[in-house]
Amino acid sequence: MGYPSLFLLVGLGALVPVVPTGAVVSSAAVVALHQSSPLALPLVFLVASLAAFLGDLGLYWLGARGVRSRNGSRWLARLRERAAPDRLAQARRRLEEHGVAVLVVSRLLPAGRIPVMLACLLARMPLRRFAHGAWPAALAWAGTYQLIGVAGGSLFAEPWQGVLVAVVLTVLVGAVPGVWRRVRRAHQEPAG
Repeated sequence: MGYPSLFLLVGLGALVPVVPTGAVVSSAAVVALHQSSPLALPLVFLVASLAAFLGDLGLYWLGARGVRSRNGSRWLARLRERAAPDRLAQARRRLEEHGVAVLVVSRLLPAGRIPVMLACLLARMPLRRFAHGAWPAALAWAGTYQLIGVAGGSLFAEPWQGVLVAVVLTVLVGAVPGVWRRVRRAHQEPAG
């Protein structure tokens, strides 16, 4: 995978939150780990961080246009569809308590970024202030998924084996919290 492909996939994944960008970054880190260039891993980190940051800014800008318009926008509507009401309420509380620092944590939690971004939009946070939290969030996110890739890639001699492990780990990291919430909700609902 080349650096332009990494940039496009991560940037697109930030705009359209269905691309498994964590798996893309982890896979790129595995491939970079097995290259002889000492700059391969730092370049994966920089490219992934920049793409995530610019993608988040683009999505926020599109959402802000929807907040300002009379009829909203389809980007804002899609963000609202992806954020459960209870998660949005929780994100709003955390945003009020912690400010833009909550963006860093939200970027690391599976399905945490969209409710916090929507809470920022609904609070009419200026793009510049959002960017102050989005940049360290993108750095932390890229570093975390790169470490998953390095861990998976260092276990195996063949890059494809490391990529497979990195993808499986990334999918598990993303899926476990959602499954856990569903199981908890199922046990909390009264039998009827």
